Amino acid sequence: MTQPTELAKRTILVVDDEKNIRRTLSLVLEGEGYRVLTAETAKAALAILRDSESPVDMAILDVKLPDMSGLEALELIRKDEATRELPIVVISGHATLDDAARAIELGAADFFDKPLIRERVLVSVKNVVDAAQTRRTLAQLSQRELQRYEMIGASPALRRVFVEVEKVAPTKASVLITGESGTGKELISRAIHQLSGRKSQPFVKVNCAAIPRELIESELFGHEKGSFTGAQGRKRGFFEQAHGGTLFLDEVGDMDLVAQAKLLRALQSGEISRVGSEHVLHVDVRVLAATNKDLSRAVESGAFREDLFFRLNVFPLRSPALRDRLEDIPILAQSFMEAFSRENGTKCKPVDPEVMKALASRSWPGNVRELKNVVERMAILSGDRVTIADMPEDPHASPFEEEASPEPAEQSEAPEAEEADASGPRAPLPSTYLTLRDFREQAERKYIVDTLKLTGWNISRTAVVLGVERTNLHKKIRAYEIRRGEG
Repeated sequence: MTQPTELAKRTILVVDDEKNIRRTLSLVLEGEGYRVLTAETAKAALAILRDSESPVDMAILDVKLPDMSGLEALELIRKDEATRELPIVVISGHATLDDAARAIELGAADFFDKPLIRERVLVSVKNVVDAAQTRRTLAQLSQRELQRYEMIGASPALRRVFVEVEKVAPTKASVLITGESGTGKELISRAIHQLSGRKSQPFVKVNCAAIPRELIESELFGHEKGSFTGAQGRKRGFFEQAHGGTLFLDEVGDMDLVAQAKLLRALQSGEISRVGSEHVLHVDVRVLAATNKDLSRAVESGAFREDLFFRLNVFPLRSPALRDRLEDIPILAQSFMEAFSRENGTKCKPVDPEVMKALASRSWPGNVRELKNVVERMAILSGDRVTIADMPEDPHASPFEEEASPEPAEQSEAPEAEEADASGPRAPLPSTYLTLRDFREQAERKYIVDTLKLTGWNISRTAVVLGVERTNLHKKIRAYEIRRGEG
């Protein structure tokens, strides 16, 4: 069996019909730490690009080849979806200006003549490989920079996340990030990637909930041309794209059992096969997963494989809900306001303190994402400053929280009947009648005590059952003056 490829080495394909050129380039490039594949013909080169056990990072292509010209081969490479972005340097012993112009037109990264000069080759290869990596990094940064401010905060709950991220990031451990929608699970995964030794390698996100069941295998592992209806070309799957880097499986709890089994095999062996191919590819990928579901309960119900759960849950990390970090709301709101102003080229508006207090009083079931939407709406609707009048109504508030004063009744055609009804007997309210708040607090206190009894007064297990942070549970225990063993 072929051994896995070293991640530190970039793979370069050398295509030339001269044996001495292939040998010389191989020695020069391998001496600098590159992994080299060689081909004597264009047809052989195209086969390597289709079937190589590891992705090719760039190619050096001669213009004159026995079966077709290098420029024709370059054109075919550019038409294939899987190799369209492959960096290619074109070389020639009989170059013309037309050849050079055509090569650049087809997207060649560089073009130079034989005889080859060692320093010229190494500089060109390094520049091309680095430029390709920079393009990938910038594509990731552009999105990350728009979202970076969402992880701002100084609350104990968020500081705990920062500490755990810094500890696990340098390792190879799989991480399962849990938490409600809108709490920033993807941002945590990106932070782990950026603090790891793979930060210069790809970060590939997969939304498992958005991929149809019948396409999940093709999306994860890729497919060959003609392997199924609609497969018009070879496609690299997410595992291949993330080779050497990080694969983020978002909403992994929504993956069906068939896909879970195939994912587990790939994680256990580090080997994948494209749909329609028997060729085994070796990949080195760190997997981070996220879900807003309780996977332990999904395992109990049979909706999620236990062996896959243990494979993903090597290092569990919980993303705190916004209601567990209310002290971060003013910082977040101000950051969103500043970011909105930058993106729209407008002056940042000051926010009244009353607005910040009102924001902190809401429940935020949509978490940070919902807060961001509310702040942007206020920025659009407000004048020179954001006041309490600019706050949108809380869509989660009960419609019965405030009862409007009754309007004076219109004159009835039967005043005697109306008057008699109004003066009729009414049941008196009992002296022990509770307000809604008192009832809610009593019910919450009893439920916490009952749950503590069930878990043997284990705070950590109780917090998990109740779905709250341990720090939040401790606060409630102190506020309700709950004593161990009561009840």
